[in-house]
Amino acid sequence: MPMIRLTAPAGALTEPGRQSIQRDLAAVLLRWEGAPDTAFFRAQAWSYLVELPEGAQITVEDDAPRFLVEVTVPQGALSERRRAGLVEEATETVLAAAGLDRGDALRVWVLVREQPDGTWGAGGSVIRHADLVALAKGQRADA
Repeated sequence: MPMIRLTAPAGALTEPGRQSIQRDLAAVLLRWEGAPDTAFFRAQAWSYLVELPEGAQITVEDDAPRFLVEVTVPQGALSERRRAGLVEEATETVLAAAGLDRGDALRVWVLVREQPDGTWGAGGSVIRHADLVALAKGQRADA
């Protein structure tokens, strides 16, 4: 199942952006992963916001906020096209939530990590990518 985590300096997001960023990023991830828009898959898309205290993130050049989006998906869940779309849309989502424009895009890094098949467990069982694909197909048929 997908997981997305945004690490940002405290105060770097607008208040409306802070209120919506986790659900917005989770929706971006599910869309690019190709998961069905069902309650089950939405509930499995875990989203974290980690806000760093003042001064915890800087560069050698300046103190402007930087944003790190870490995405974990099952290996094979994203084609190259989907990965590129996810990176682009996640970047745009973070920029909007921070009140920044496209000129600040290099301040957003997106790291996509693929979890090797057989190394992800939930509910006390190992979950394989094929299991998720079969479940998604069944849920699409019910939709």
